[in-house]
Amino acid sequence: MLIDTHCHLDFPELAAQRPELLARAAAAGVERMITISTRVSKYDTYMAIAEENPQVWFSVGTHPHQAHEEPDVTVADLVRLASHPRCVAIGEAGLDYHYDKSPRDIAETVFRTHIAAARETGLPLVIHSRDCDEDMERILREEMGKGAFKALLHCFTSSRKLAEAGLELGLTISFSGVLTFKNSEELRATARDVPLDRMLVETDAPFLAPVPFRGKTNEPSFVTSTAKVLAETKGVSVEEIHSRTTQNALKLFWKIAQV
Repeated sequence: MLIDTHCHLDFPELAAQRPELLARAAAAGVERMITISTRVSKYDTYMAIAEENPQVWFSVGTHPHQAHEEPDVTVADLVRLASHPRCVAIGEAGLDYHYDKSPRDIAETVFRTHIAAARETGLPLVIHSRDCDEDMERILREEMGKGAFKALLHCFTSSRKLAEAGLELGLTISFSGVLTFKNSEELRATARDVPLDRMLVETDAPFLAPVPFRGKTNEPSFVTSTAKVLAETKGVSVEEIHSRTTQNALKLFWKIAQV
């Protein structure tokens, strides 16, 4: 069994074929998945997807691209919405200096609000981090100093330094289809050194389809290809990667086991 810990089933590319792609996921052994929030304002959509599909759970949060749209979402708002039994995480939230769609100061404030909500609820924070390693490490160290919280560096493509800092702070690291790309040897080198009990796999569907599906719309069933390359990278069996990443996901996203 595998768990796709990060996909976007509400996005149009996937919503139009949701029953079919869920069936393909089940056939591939991907029995559970988490559809990830990008806007708190779409909470009802994520909730409905999870309530209608027993293999799906969801998160609540504001993506850094939308931080400027939802700067007034409070910790209390996130805590209240996260109380739904199928809401298993806070986020995704973080920083993105590649596209810079939100002013950086607003994105940082919104990110810290999400950290506080993760700390209060005990739910893991799903972190989006792109081209912002120095500020991301600074914020994580500052916030961890205020009180521990669980967090996941999702779709990890950052530096070895940020990976090491995240591991030092107790974070988990998730690998997507980017791990399978021909030019991702540096990322695979980092993955080799991430402990087996601190890693997850994901698709980030509909984006970043892994080899051999490059150029296609990504979907949860494709996470098996990322797991295969991760096994090769770590020098372990595919079965072990399936087992360990599933165990890790159920430990981090602990509410899944309660439903």
